[in-house]
Amino acid sequence: MYSVRQTLVAIVFIVPGACIWSSPCRGDDPRVTPLVRAVRHCMESVVNIHTEKATPVNKEFRFFTPKSRRVSGMGTGIVVDERGYIVTNYHVIHDVDQITVTLKNGETLSAKKVSFDRKHDMAIIRVEASEPLTVMPLGTSCDVMLAENVFAVGNAFGYEHTVTSGIVSAIGRDVEVDETQSYENLIQTDASINPGNSGGPLLNVNGHVIGINVAIRAGAQRIGFALPIDDARRTIARLLSTERLRGISHGIFASDVKTPSDQKLVIDEVIAGSAADICGLKNGDVLREVRGIQVHDSADWERGLLDVPVGTVVDVSILRDGQASTLPFTVGIGKSVPAAVAGGDKPGLAVQTVALPSEDEGAQEAAGIRNKVASMLGVRLGTLSTHDRNIIGRRYKGGMKIVSADTKGLAARHGIRRGDILLGLDGYETLDDRNLQFILLESRVKNLKELSFQIYRQHHGALVGSMELTATQK
Repeated sequence: MYSVRQTLVAIVFIVPGACIWSSPCRGDDPRVTPLVRAVRHCMESVVNIHTEKATPVNKEFRFFTPKSRRVSGMGTGIVVDERGYIVTNYHVIHDVDQITVTLKNGETLSAKKVSFDRKHDMAIIRVEASEPLTVMPLGTSCDVMLAENVFAVGNAFGYEHTVTSGIVSAIGRDVEVDETQSYENLIQTDASINPGNSGGPLLNVNGHVIGINVAIRAGAQRIGFALPIDDARRTIARLLSTERLRGISHGIFASDVKTPSDQKLVIDEVIAGSAADICGLKNGDVLREVRGIQVHDSADWERGLLDVPVGTVVDVSILRDGQASTLPFTVGIGKSVPAAVAGGDKPGLAVQTVALPSEDEGAQEAAGIRNKVASMLGVRLGTLSTHDRNIIGRRYKGGMKIVSADTKGLAARHGIRRGDILLGLDGYETLDDRNLQFILLESRVKNLKELSFQIYRQHHGALVGSMELTATQK
């Protein structure tokens, strides 16, 4: 997308005694509507994103030295952490060479990619700002009402911090963009969503985010779509995970519980011997605060531990059986669990050591895990040969070979076959049996409706590359 510069000429008539380009003259000015207050409330947390990438060189150019051209793109982002972490859509920053972020105060900063999720079209980028950024006020999409007033803020066609308003036109829309990208459970709105709005917030009149703008209907008027914020926050939690980014395990699995009046994070399971277990956290505890950050959901918990040095002790406030208490949590100690795939990033090094079982115990444990995989998914897995590792190259850390696939099994019914290399399951890498054990924990998969497979495949000697297949569980 090329940038087009336009010159706008404004003619201003100055009337003596009038208020020109200023705040309302009276505190009770009727023009200061709830929408105006909401916009003022959120503007500092919205950023404008500009990207650049080089186009391929035209090899057919005969007479002059071929040169690549620079192509500009645009999008919007939402500040999710005061240290400069920003969420946007994956398609905004996909395959770009340069990312520039402009804050509301006009400051322009270079940004770098942190992590991303192709399937859910979300990404985290980071800037190094001169002072802490303002975090966007938390909202919930659990109580979104049909026809309620909403507004969008974004970098529409490069016009920074553009505000548009409308209503919620529909809830729970499923939209297929093309063969590789589809969305589920979207909020449809008639607030104008334009190129450049992608990654920006859809807000209610209280100034709280209820969705992240993601798509428009081509050729239509005022048909736009947003990812519900409750769904988006679960993805944000994975993208900010300390396990994903630094290989540091906290040792808990927890559920976001959101109602119109309350948002909380409840612990489902604590891994024995983990940092959470040593801290004294238990199943059923409600996490309320970590390192001074209020915890409304898993995204808050993860960012509360992000970038904290190993060995640092932080206060974790909880609610247990109706009683409030504070526990000392030491970052990076105890038993770890396998780290998640970093979405194409270079994963951090694990900083914990894990006691490995004996050779006999390890073989028995591996056999049990692979039997569980065969029972659940209908495939038998083996380790990669040197040839297999050469096939996938340096881009991937490894995987497991599918040595057989039951034609009636879950995996085969969704296109997976013998000879494929399993790179990951449900967004987590599958390097060995310990990865599989973590991914298939009963507490994780019992309520799972879908399971995504990350597959690498060769076809007739030609490299097909990686793909993602989603299996719906009955």
